[in-house]
Amino acid sequence: MWQSSPPGSIYDYIRVASFSIGADGLIEQWSRRAAGLFGLEPDEVLGRDPVEAFMPSELRSDARRRVREILDGKEWTGLVPFRMPGENGARGLAEVYVMPSETGTGERAALCIVVDVRALRQIETDLAASQAIFGQSPFAFVLFGTDFTVERANQRFATVFGGEADDHRGRTVDDYLARPEADRLSATLKCVLDTGDSVTDLQLTGTTPGSLGRRHWSMNLYRVHSGSGRPVGVAGLATDVTQRHIAAREAASARRNLALLNEASARIGNSLDLETTARELLDVAVPGFCDLASVDLYEGLLTGDEAAPGSWGRRHRESGSGSAELRRVAHASAVSDVLPGMVAGDAARGGDMGGPALGSVHRYPFRSPCAVALREGRVTDVPGDEPGFVHSTLAVPMVAHDIVVGLVQFSRTKGSEPFGERDRVLATELAGRAAVCIDNARLYRREHERALILQRSLLPPGDPEAAGLDIACRYLPGNTATEVGGDWFDVIELPGHRTALVVGDVMGRGLRAAVAMGELRTAVRTLALLDLEPGEVLAALDEVARGLGTPGGGDRGDGFGGGVQWPGRAAHKSREADLSEVYLATCVYAVYDPVTRRCTFANAGHLPPVVVEPGEPALLLDVPPGMPLGVGGEPFEEVEVELKEGALLALYTDGLVESRDHPLDEGLDSLRRSLAEPSQPLEDVCDHLLSTLDTRHGEDDIALLMARVQGLPAEAVGDWVLPRNPRSVARARELARSRLLEWGLGDLVDTTELLVSELVTNALRYGEGEVRLRLLRDRTLVCEVWDAGLVQPRRRRARDTDEGGRGLQLVGLLSAAWGSRRTPRGKTVWFELALPDGEPGRELSVEQLLSMY
Repeated sequence: MWQSSPPGSIYDYIRVASFSIGADGLIEQWSRRAAGLFGLEPDEVLGRDPVEAFMPSELRSDARRRVREILDGKEWTGLVPFRMPGENGARGLAEVYVMPSETGTGERAALCIVVDVRALRQIETDLAASQAIFGQSPFAFVLFGTDFTVERANQRFATVFGGEADDHRGRTVDDYLARPEADRLSATLKCVLDTGDSVTDLQLTGTTPGSLGRRHWSMNLYRVHSGSGRPVGVAGLATDVTQRHIAAREAASARRNLALLNEASARIGNSLDLETTARELLDVAVPGFCDLASVDLYEGLLTGDEAAPGSWGRRHRESGSGSAELRRVAHASAVSDVLPGMVAGDAARGGDMGGPALGSVHRYPFRSPCAVALREGRVTDVPGDEPGFVHSTLAVPMVAHDIVVGLVQFSRTKGSEPFGERDRVLATELAGRAAVCIDNARLYRREHERALILQRSLLPPGDPEAAGLDIACRYLPGNTATEVGGDWFDVIELPGHRTALVVGDVMGRGLRAAVAMGELRTAVRTLALLDLEPGEVLAALDEVARGLGTPGGGDRGDGFGGGVQWPGRAAHKSREADLSEVYLATCVYAVYDPVTRRCTFANAGHLPPVVVEPGEPALLLDVPPGMPLGVGGEPFEEVEVELKEGALLALYTDGLVESRDHPLDEGLDSLRRSLAEPSQPLEDVCDHLLSTLDTRHGEDDIALLMARVQGLPAEAVGDWVLPRNPRSVARARELARSRLLEWGLGDLVDTTELLVSELVTNALRYGEGEVRLRLLRDRTLVCEVWDAGLVQPRRRRARDTDEGGRGLQLVGLLSAAWGSRRTPRGKTVWFELALPDGEPGRELSVEQLLSMY
C-alpha cells in the first residue's frame, strides 16, 4: 500500500517504516521502507536481534530491557537513535511505536512502526518559514488553485481589498478587477499554469473598496509545485505602483510645462500693445496647453479712465451688478467646429452659450467663478457647460506687481485630460508673464498710482483680529478724480485683550489730505498705546489736528508754539502754503472689553455708530458727536454701552450713506434697513451693504468697519478679590496655579506665580484698598492686578546695596509685555505671556540676569 501511494500523498514528504519481532525477540519481518530508512537489507536483519542490528553499542543494554517488556505485553513509544546508512557512522533519530501482537500459534510478538524524526522536523521548519514569509510579507501575496480560484491570501492582500485573509478563499479575479483587466489576468494565469513560464511586471489597473481613485499594480506570477513535482497552482506577488505612475505622468507634464514656459518667454512681450500681447499669450497656450482660451482686460485699463483694481480694495471695485467692466480682447480655439468664444459657456458668465464676442464689454455676476477669481486674485475652477463639451476650465487672474489687470480662461474639451495642480501653476505663470507686459502699458499713470499706494499703506494690512470680536472691513477709494481722499479705519489691540476701533475722515481730497490722514492715524495708535480713555484720546488728537494746518505747529507769533510742535514740520512747509489752512477731521473712537462686553464710545463730529442686537432692528447709538478734530475748545463726552452676545457693530464714513441725490437721513435709514439680517457671515454683510446701498461710488471714499460681539467665555476668565493682607500673596499664587492647571497651561505656572507675587506684593505695599486679581486666556495669557492707588509703578534699576526694587525688572524680562493704566477707581498693572506652542521656553541670558543687579 505504501509503495503504491498516489502523488501528493503525505508519504511523499515523510519517511515511515515497519518491521515485526517474533516471540524469540528476533526480527521476523522487515519492510522495504525499513530497509531504506536503516540501510539494512532483509537478509541482513531477519532472524537477528534488532538491538544488535541497528542500535548503537552504548544503548543496547537498555534496549534489550525494553524488548523484553514489549514481549511481555506492554506498548511503548519513544525516540530511538540509530546508525544512519552510508553516512560515516552518523546517527539518526526515529520515533518508534511498538504494539504487542500474537502469532498464529498464540505466541507473543510485536509490530514496530518507525518515523524518521528528521523528516518531520524539516517539514515543521519548512511550514514555519513558509508561513512567516507568506504572512509577514509587505507585498500582497495570493495563491490561485488549478481552477484559478483563490486558495490562500495574506493579510496585506486583505488590507487592500477588504475583509480578513480567509474571506478571500474561493474568489476569482472577477471579484477584484473589471471585465477587461480580469480577462487579461485569467489568460495570463492559464498560460503560466500550462507552460510553467513565470511572468514578471504584469501591469493591472483597478479600484479598491472605499476608494474612488484608480490604482495600478505590478504583478509577478509563477507556477507552484508539490513535493512530487505536480503543479498545484499559480502564486502571485502584487506591488502597488500607483505613485510610480503618478510620478511618471507628472514628470512628463513637467517637461511639457517647461517647454511651454520657454516658448512663452520667447513669444510674449514683444509688443507693448495690449491686444497684441493678449494674442501672443493665446498663440502659446492653444493648442499646446488647452483647446479653448480667451483674454478679458479691465475696461478702465484700456480707456485710461481709471487704474486697474489693486492689491488693496481689489474686490470692492465691483458694482451691485457684478464685477467691474471687462473687454474681450482675444480668443482662440483648436477645435474646428467650435466657436472661439465658447469658453466655459453658461457656467462662467451666467449668460449665453457663446460667451462675450470679441471686443464686447461685459461684467461677470458677483458670485460667479470668474468674478471670484478677479476679486480674490487666485485661480478658480469653472464648471463645465451643460452639453458636457467643455469639461474643465480655469479662470486665471492676470496679476502683475499685485495688480489684477484682467482675466484669462483656459478650457479643455471632452477627450482631453482635466486640469491638474501643475496645470494651475503653469496657467498662473503664463497669465503672470502676459500681465507684466500689459502692466507696462499703464506706466504713464505713475503719479496717480503712487498716491493710491500711499493711501493704501496707511490702512491696516490684511484681516484685523481682536479678542472677542469677529471683524470685517472694506475700503473703497473714490475714482471720480485723480486725487485720493482721507478716509481711514483702524483696529488696535489694547492691554487686557481689549480692542480700540477707529474710523475717521479728513475733510478735503488730494495727497495733502492723505498725508494728514496718515499723521492722524499714527497719532491715534500712539495715544492708544498710552491706554487713555476714549475722550482723552480725541482731546489729544484734536491738539494734533490743530497743529497740522499752521506753520511750526501753531506758532502764536511770540516765539512759543501755541499748539503741538512736530519736529521739522516748519522746514518742510511750502513757502506758498496757505497760512490760514485748517485741517478738519471727524473721528469715532471705541474701546471694547470682551470680558464685560462693554464698549465705550467717544465721537468727534462723526456719523453715529450702528448696533444691531439679535432679534432687534438696527439702532443708531446716541453718542454726542462733539466738534470735529481741529476746531478745539470743547471736551468729548463718553458713552458706555453693554453689547449682547452676537450683536453687530458698524462704523463707517459718510461715503457709504451720503449722496447728492438724497439727504443724509435717508441714507442712514437705508443703512439700518440693509442690516435687517445681521446673522450672515460678516464678509457677506459687508458685500450686501456695498451692493444694495445707493452709495454713488466714485463720489467719495468709503471706509466700513464691522464687528460682531463674541465675548470671552466665563471659563476663560479668572477673577478674584483679595483682602489687604500679606497672606493674599500666597493666596494669589495658589489661585493662579489652580486656574492655569484647569486651562492646561502647566508650562506657564512657575512664571505666572512669580510675576503674580511681584504685582500683588507691590499692590499691597504701595497701593490702596482691596486687591483684585484677574486672569484672561485668549490668544495670549493676560494677568491684571487692580488696586485703588493712583501712583503708577515705575521701573528703576536697583543699586548693588538695595535689597529690593527688582520686581518690575523681573516682570519686564519674563513677560512678553507689561504696563499699567488708570481706572475710574485706581490703577491696573498687567503683564502678558505667550501661550505655549510646544517649543522650549525662552531662557534669560546671563546679561539679562546681571542687568537686575
